[in-house]
This record gives sequence, structure tokens and C-alpha cells, in this order.
Amino acid sequence: MAIANPDKVKPVSPRTFELSVTSGFDRYSVEHGGWTLSSVFQPVFSLSHMRAVGYEGLLRAHDALDRVVSPLDVFGQAARVGEAMQVDRLSQALHLENFKVLGAENEWLFLNVHPGALTEPYHMAALLANLKRLQIEPRRVVLEVLEQRADDIETLADAVQHFREHGFLIALDDFGAGHSNIERIWQLDPDIVKLDRVMLSHAAHSAHSVHGTSHLKHRRNMEAILSGVVSLLHEAGKLVLIEGVETEHEAQLALSSGADFVQGFFFGRPNPGLADASQAHTLMSELTERFRLQTEAKERRVATRLQPYVRAFERAAERLAAGEALEEVCWNFLSLDNAARCFLLDANGRQAGRNVVLRADRAAHEARLLPLIDAQGANWLRRPYFRAALGDPDRVHVTKPYLSINEALPCVTLSVETRMGGQRCVLCGDIDWIAEEEE
Repeated sequence: MAIANPDKVKPVSPRTFELSVTSGFDRYSVEHGGWTLSSVFQPVFSLSHMRAVGYEGLLRAHDALDRVVSPLDVFGQAARVGEAMQVDRLSQALHLENFKVLGAENEWLFLNVHPGALTEPYHMAALLANLKRLQIEPRRVVLEVLEQRADDIETLADAVQHFREHGFLIALDDFGAGHSNIERIWQLDPDIVKLDRVMLSHAAHSAHSVHGTSHLKHRRNMEAILSGVVSLLHEAGKLVLIEGVETEHEAQLALSSGADFVQGFFFGRPNPGLADASQAHTLMSELTERFRLQTEAKERRVATRLQPYVRAFERAAERLAAGEALEEVCWNFLSLDNAARCFLLDANGRQAGRNVVLRADRAAHEARLLPLIDAQGANWLRRPYFRAALGDPDRVHVTKPYLSINEALPCVTLSVETRMGGQRCVLCGDIDWIAEEEE
């Protein structure tokens, strides 16, 4: 993409804007289309640093009678008269002017940019010229690419790369809604991915009874999906921001998901000035402390819940090492509520024999996945429970809840290295892992 020389591009002049004092803050405004446009900034917080690390510039508009005009109306009107790109550049220039007087020292400025503006050579030149005039380094600007359909994704990806080469950071906005797909992550290679509020809302949805069925299982699944998406994005080398956090429950979900950044009314509303650092630190400290207490309480409940299974499993491993048959040593373990099956793996992860199952009522569940019932000879080398047992012998290991391939239901697996006939092996036992509230 050919980029115009920023030194030869006339930036938006500060004389275009009017500096005034509003709500005790110095800020610029500009007249356009009969409306007065101004900026507010919503803080972006790091959950680990417990402070604002950036501010998203948001447009505010008022008519001649000082009535509030929706930004959607402003951009909608601009699109109808063919001024979409002009208003896009104007709002960004306005945010830059106000960010300069905001007094932020190290924080990022998040700027929403329409994909069409990014592929226009003049846009980068004008943006660089304004930054140079205001003495703001490009590295302090995060360009938010809206998550929507782009007619030419390759051209957009090339444009994004050019901006990155000039020092800008790139964020993919509204991921999880609309035209979202994981391919966009690979195409645009953003530094930050902003998860749309819809994902958080689904995860936070409380259990209600509809047609006699509980939504608790669905909510639990959505919580797991939220954490899984965050983990996947981290594996891809992306920082994750969850936006639209409005309640403490949603804030706790964002914290437990492993997200890096949060944004929303719970933490801070859009404002002409900087966030209150002391208030934000206190809020997040208290949030983190409640999260710690809840996590520790949950871990204690899980340990208590698992204790009888672990004791029975330890005894089964001892009896197996003493020469008793697998079918005999597992009865005490399998007689416990929610114990599902036992199975034995050799030192290479290959299953020796079939699953040992006590209760006949499991047959109806397993029949749904008939091709998977016979696991004799299956190789579970990739499973964490196998690797953990061989890597740290002489104690029982417990996995986190995961989806069992046997029944497509949540389970945890106990595993321990033992010996049978002088050969190393790993004894495994599955437990149906039903959410506490469902028991």
C-alpha cells in the first residue's frame, strides 16, 4: 500500500477545534453538521496491575439546543451523505487533541477505526502527521479494527501490517459477535482481542427454568467456553480484553477467565478526565480478595468431595500391585456415587483390557456413543492424567474437569503409577463431575 509522506500531509489543525472547560475538564470540541462533537474516555484496566492502562476515545454529540445526539446518528448521517471517512478522521483527530490535554503519561489511547479508513493511504499519513504535531508516539495508540465483514480481507491485513510497522498496536474489536470467526485472528494478527459483551452476558446468565429444564448446565458451559476462548487467544499470542463488564458477577467471571484487561461501567464510565487511580485500585483489590476467598473455598469443597474417591483409589492401586486382578480391586472405588469406570494403561499409554464398570445404568448413556465403548487398545498417551502419573509417581493425581470421550459428559480422572507383574502401569478412574448446584 502506497503511503503518502506524512510531512507533506496537512493535519487537522488545532484551530479547527474549540478549547473549553466542561465539567471541570479542559477539552476540545468541534462543530460538524449542526452538531457539537466532543470526546469522553472510558478507561481500560489491567486486572493484574489494578490500574488503568489505556483509554478508549468515544464520541459525544449535542445539537444546537444542547440535546444529546447518539454517536450512531452522527455516523449514520455521515454515511448517508458520503462523509463516513471524513467524520471517522475528524473523530480520531478530536480524540487525539483531547487525549493530549487529558494528561495521561504512559497509557494507551484506543481509537475505533473503520476498516475502510485503514486501507486508505491518506488516513495513515494524516494520523501520523497529527501524532507528530501533538508529540504522541504511535506506540501509545491502539487502533481498534471493527469485527465486521471486510470486502477485501487481504488488503485490510496488508494495511494493518503497515500500521503495525509504524509502531501502532492493533486490537480486534467486538470478537464473539456478528461476523466473528477465528480465521480473522490469523488474518489480521492483532495484539489485543476485545471480546464482545455477548460472550460475557451468556456466561453470566443466571439459571432460570424454561419448559421445566434448568439453564444452569448451559451457563456452566458458557463459563467454560469464555475461559477456553481466553486460553486459546493466549496460546495464539494475543492479549485479551473483556468489554461491557457491568456487574460484580461479570467482573468475577472476567477475573476467573484469565483475561488481561477489562472495560465497562462496573470499573469506570466514560469521562472527560482520567480515572480515579485510588478508587480503581481499591475496587480491584477488593474484587481480587473476594475472588481469592471464593477460589480457596471452592478448592476446599472439591478436596473434601474427592477425599473418599482418592482413598479408595489408593487402596485399589496397592491391591493391584499385590497381584490382584483389575476387576477385583476397583469395586470399592466404583461403589461410590458418581464413580464411572476404571481402566489400566501400560507404560506407553495403551489401554490394557476394557473399561471396568460397576453400575448397569451406565449402559443407556454409553449406548449413545456405541463406537467408543470398546476402549481396549486405545492410546491415551496425550492425556494429562497419564503424563502426570508417570512424571510424579507414588501419589494420586486428579485432573481438572474435562469432557469424557466415553459419554461426552464432564468428568475428572484419578491416576496413579503402580506395577503389575513387575511392569510399570497407570491405574485410572473416572468420576462424573456434576456441578455442585446440580447435585
